[in-house]
Amino acid sequence: MENKINQAGAPKKNSPWSWVPTLYFAEGLPYVVVMTVSVIMYKRLGISNTDIALYTSWLYLPWVIKPFWSPFVDLVKTKRWWIIFMQLFIGAGMAGIALTIPTAPFFQYTLAFFWLIAFSSATHDIAADGFYMLGLNEHKQAFFVGIRSTFYRLAMISGQGILIILAGSLEAKTGLEPIQFEISSSPSVELKTPTFSTNEFDKESGDLSFVVDMENTTISTKKLDIKDANEITAWVQEQNEINAFIKSDEPQHAGSTSWWTKTISNPLKNHVKSLWGKEEAGSTSDNQNTGNITLVGIRLSGPPQQEDNIVLNIGRESGDKNFKLIHGDRLVFNAQNWNKNAWVLVQLDPKLNVSSQATFEGLSGNIKLAWSITFYVLTGIFILFFVYHNFALPRPDIDVPTAKSDNLVGEFLNTFISFFKKENIGAALAFFLLFRLGESQLVKLAAPFLLDSQENDGLGLTTSDVGWIYGTIGVIFLTIGGILGGYLASQKGLKYWIWWMIIAINLPNIVYVFLSYVMPSNIVTIASCVAVEQFGYGFGFTAYMLFMIHFSEGEHKTAHFAICTGLMALGMMIPGMFSGWLQDIIGYQHFFIWVMICTIPGFFVIQHLKINPSFGIKKDT
Repeated sequence: MENKINQAGAPKKNSPWSWVPTLYFAEGLPYVVVMTVSVIMYKRLGISNTDIALYTSWLYLPWVIKPFWSPFVDLVKTKRWWIIFMQLFIGAGMAGIALTIPTAPFFQYTLAFFWLIAFSSATHDIAADGFYMLGLNEHKQAFFVGIRSTFYRLAMISGQGILIILAGSLEAKTGLEPIQFEISSSPSVELKTPTFSTNEFDKESGDLSFVVDMENTTISTKKLDIKDANEITAWVQEQNEINAFIKSDEPQHAGSTSWWTKTISNPLKNHVKSLWGKEEAGSTSDNQNTGNITLVGIRLSGPPQQEDNIVLNIGRESGDKNFKLIHGDRLVFNAQNWNKNAWVLVQLDPKLNVSSQATFEGLSGNIKLAWSITFYVLTGIFILFFVYHNFALPRPDIDVPTAKSDNLVGEFLNTFISFFKKENIGAALAFFLLFRLGESQLVKLAAPFLLDSQENDGLGLTTSDVGWIYGTIGVIFLTIGGILGGYLASQKGLKYWIWWMIIAINLPNIVYVFLSYVMPSNIVTIASCVAVEQFGYGFGFTAYMLFMIHFSEGEHKTAHFAICTGLMALGMMIPGMFSGWLQDIIGYQHFFIWVMICTIPGFFVIQHLKINPSFGIKKDT
């Protein structure tokens, strides 16, 4: 019998190498899809930063309340059963997202499936971590702890990197031919008011393509009367809304504004905007004049399929940054508006008074198709996990449902109450909620900032660029920082390194202040800044993880650690919810300064923590 059964009761043919790596890859992948991939997908599909931050932050909730239903996983079925069927549910959720992305109300439908994935993933975490301890003896648990962490990180690279690169590649290879148009400025050109036109055009021969009415335009650097500029802008906004090239920002029904919006949200928004609001494009200290404006009309050469929406994303491809695309960076063409001009508005900076030029590019990749295919790939991956783990996972004899207790509720409440009776609980709660206050907001807007057009104060990177920089290089440096943090903490302990770690997790956030003000176009510069910030995050987060372990020591260690992870998720969820709303009001530059201000409370909190000086130091055995 000893030749066939290991100490945990699992057959030896089920080598840990056959299931530990894949199990923790399967644990990490849905988490990164819910927390990060969803943000990038919604940004590419045209959802506002306010809605992205609010609704994706709510997806933290399953991990916040995970400690409340973890006993249920122990009581009902085996850990192995939970793992396998949660992988099936996660795959079903991925398929649901893939199927509903092409629909009109995709935001509501895909959010519902993200909720299914989030709850299934949190439950999978509980079962997988428990199964790891049941399926391996103590020696192998210690040996494979590095393996499980490595494959969890590989899942992050796959989700934030490879999947985003795949979606970006599909975006670039689908859709119509890209378009370009050039705007030049000259002080010698006469100032002219742009011509308004509402003409309809006939279908042209040949394949479907975009038609630009003026591919090369030269305009005067002389300032335009601000009343004329406002009239032009209002006309363009009205025409693009009437023809459904853009969505109207106005409420559809009079009186539909909620009490919260009227009495709390809007007054607060106006107050914040008056203090920190971003400067409008083309504004100048001269109240009578502003930068000159030109219009560029874009249409289709023929009608698309009846149900097709062709999205054209426009941004400055090269040239002078004093040429601002102030309207029309995202236009939607369909069978009803194809023969009308969608208007793009370009304005000169009022301070520009010399000859210059800028080239703008429009890309029309089928974004919905690209992301649907990406989620179909994820569906296939989790179907494979479901099938593979059904055979590969061992069947430990001790993996059985926990015997029901007559006083289960009472025992659970005592465990929960004992956590909040721990010494130094006030400082610990403040630490859990405030240590990452700045990072919790930055993480929701970092990818949108990289993706947003330069005219919207972003860096204008492609989806594939973000996959490489944020999802691959960033995660690699995050991992290196975490490994270094763990090694150094094992040498001199958490108490010695905690000040250095809080500096590391907060100070590098300033690279986003630098990026938002300098607006570099060099990929190496951007990647280096992201690498610095992610390395600091990985190094500093070690302090968070070690303190959770330290604070959970004693009776009910496992349950108390689960409560700590719930508080950790809560500390990320609440600040993240309003971060997009705030950024929409004050702009990226002021928002990243706000993030730096939010790092200050963490420095005060750690002064009040009680940490054993020897905790974390490697002990000779």
